[in-house]
Amino acid sequence: MKQSSGKGLISFAGGMPNNDLFPVKQIDKIYNSLSDDTKKLCFQYGPTTGYPPLIRSLQKMMLKKGLPAKTDKILVTTGSLQAISIITQEFVNEGDIILTENPCFVGALSVFETYRAKIIGIPIDEEGIDIDALRKVISTLKRPPKFLYITPNFHNPAGILYTEKRRRALLETLSGTDIILIEDDAYGDLYFDVNDKPLTRPLKSYHAYDVEIIYTGSFSKILGPGFRLGYMLSSPEIFEKAETIKQALDACTSNFMQILAQHFIDEGYLTPYLDFLRKEYSERKEILQRSLEEHLPDGIRWIEPKGGFYIWLRLPNELSASAIFKDCLEKGVVFVAGKTFDPENEEDHNLRLSFSNMPKKEIEKGVVLLSKVIKNHLKVSMLYDTNT
Repeated sequence: MKQSSGKGLISFAGGMPNNDLFPVKQIDKIYNSLSDDTKKLCFQYGPTTGYPPLIRSLQKMMLKKGLPAKTDKILVTTGSLQAISIITQEFVNEGDIILTENPCFVGALSVFETYRAKIIGIPIDEEGIDIDALRKVISTLKRPPKFLYITPNFHNPAGILYTEKRRRALLETLSGTDIILIEDDAYGDLYFDVNDKPLTRPLKSYHAYDVEIIYTGSFSKILGPGFRLGYMLSSPEIFEKAETIKQALDACTSNFMQILAQHFIDEGYLTPYLDFLRKEYSERKEILQRSLEEHLPDGIRWIEPKGGFYIWLRLPNELSASAIFKDCLEKGVVFVAGKTFDPENEEDHNLRLSFSNMPKKEIEKGVVLLSKVIKNHLKVSMLYDTNT
């Protein structure tokens, strides 16, 4: 956050929406149209599980995605990161094993580290988590992991979208292991091409009855992170203890934000707003993609994303993303170095570029500055190799 907010910086660091894209007028209209009684309710405590009309709205949305929202239970949380924290508190004791992707969402890593879990990262490729590597880890562990945490749709930071084949292979791998799957779906609605929408189908909608899946989602990327609204969908047994933990943490999530979100959905604002966001983020991605192709030197690799917020650059092994970051900061452009997302905090040959928060006119300027720094580091590396 500090990297993304410095004055005068061109920032590819912030994994957040652009302020100019928020639905300010729509929210103004919604609030001004509320009855006095509903406005008063905005200021009051609410049920720990969530504002009932919002839960009903979420249930309808989930059912459209094939999720078992009638048999499983929805818990509204103060951001999806709280859902991850609740799940971790429910299942994990100090020293317990958690499996994650490598790279992995840094917010989740911070939660797991707070509970002193042993985190084991499993590599990913352009199709999803490496199944062979996952099977090898599971087979060699002396203690079973408590759960596997993944972000299969427009991964943060890697930007990948799991293929259907990889999703099914993952469920087959987890079958019979008693390893819970945490499916974090913060970006699934932000596909750029409607033809890719079927690929965002949640794993929980596959109804693999011998794999326990907890599904989490967020309003942060589809409405605004300031709302601090997330949710989790889990079996009644898991929900019951999660509700108790939620009660102890903060009693309830803001009624104010829940009521506004519920009206945003039910009054028909969400669908056109998502269409608007997909168009805006797609345009930013296209500018970044073209700029990278034009300006970056040979040897830098990446996968063009089909949705979400991020492009994940792979540097040659002789380059350090952390060293490049320091020089880029002096030039006025920033990103997030890849080791931030490594459970071991070691891998330093990747960097994450976020296009979601970038003004369009700044994107190419930032890439030009980044490219110059990378080229300088490549020259130094080549000189070193020549002299050794």
